[in-house]
Amino acid sequence: MPVRYETPDASALYPVPGVRLGIAKAGIRKADRRDLLLIELAEGSAVAAVFTQNRFCAAPVTVAREHLAAGHIRGLVVNTGCANAGTGEPGMVNARRMANAAGAALGVPGSAVLPFSTGVILEPLPIDRVEAGLPAAAADLREDNWHAAAHAIMTTDTVAKAASRQIDIDGVRVTVTGISKGAGMIKPNMATMLGYVCTDANVDPAVLQGMLARAADASFNSITIDGDTSTNDSLVLAATGRATLPRITDADSPAGIPLYSAIEQVCIELAQAIVRDGEGATKFISIVIKGGRDRDECRKVGYAIGHSPLVKTAFFASDPNLGRILAAIGYAGIGDLDVNRIRVHLDDVLVAEHGGRAASYREEDGARVMQQDEITIAIDLARGEAAATVWTCDFSYDYVRINADYRS
Repeated sequence: MPVRYETPDASALYPVPGVRLGIAKAGIRKADRRDLLLIELAEGSAVAAVFTQNRFCAAPVTVAREHLAAGHIRGLVVNTGCANAGTGEPGMVNARRMANAAGAALGVPGSAVLPFSTGVILEPLPIDRVEAGLPAAAADLREDNWHAAAHAIMTTDTVAKAASRQIDIDGVRVTVTGISKGAGMIKPNMATMLGYVCTDANVDPAVLQGMLARAADASFNSITIDGDTSTNDSLVLAATGRATLPRITDADSPAGIPLYSAIEQVCIELAQAIVRDGEGATKFISIVIKGGRDRDECRKVGYAIGHSPLVKTAFFASDPNLGRILAAIGYAGIGDLDVNRIRVHLDDVLVAEHGGRAASYREEDGARVMQQDEITIAIDLARGEAAATVWTCDFSYDYVRINADYRS
């Protein structure tokens, strides 16, 4: 079970005017499972996206990039059960067929659709099943279908992930709602997993892209489960312009600031939900680093700790073997780091200072904190003003079992 996370009720997910979602059971990998999602965007919607930087990126990622660059996006189509990655030219053909079939179901050109896939890598996409399932997905299109859509994009997730906000801008109600999927193969290098966030605000496309990049950096670029960057990672932000507000042309304007804040909040909630649902996770760990010379070196330290199997297994066992944290800080790649200036806390417990164990530290205090299912590791590098936070989870026996049996 995820660490302190439950899927919001359907009633808590506000419909976004100008967005309709439909799902179908296409039998892509397993029978009688929701595995196909179609999203329709209103005419004139602005669409921004960020994609995986894995050089072995999936065919749908390549096609989605091409279509996005051409502009005028009217729909998204997502399948689970097969990643259509590592599939060569046949995979490209199938990704285009998928976009074309979705476009036909929506009554728009295939070039106006962004295709996405998730699931097993190095297996051919059963495109005939996708094409056969799309009419049912189109018939299911509704504005209030976010809850079902969140379930339709799951793979090894144990819970669907969704978040929603409504804010008032100049007396106008504006909605931001999003869904994501992911539980393993999570280490972002842009965003991670699959994520779809929509708003009815009217936003200049360039401004929307900037907002998405910032929000991804504050959320999905700050999580890790196992250090693996997927071939299919994609995050989309769409703005339909249906709210009766003037177009936002500046993210730092009186209208842009609260909209961005709502987008960032939704993205952080979705990103943290992925970590809380990490494959086999029993603990949610916040790694807070301050006192760095820049944000990048703070993140180096955060990810060194968050990726360490020794640190993660110690947290699973609730074993305060905290020297493993110091070791990870030391190999994070900061060549001139003065370890004598570093202070490390485990929640409210000072663990290390002056290059070693804090004089006040007691094993029973560390053991008490390690029993919690939510823990904060706080590190002060004492070399600057920069800060960063990385969210991660522990490694349990179930992580190995889930990934060993992934194709079973």
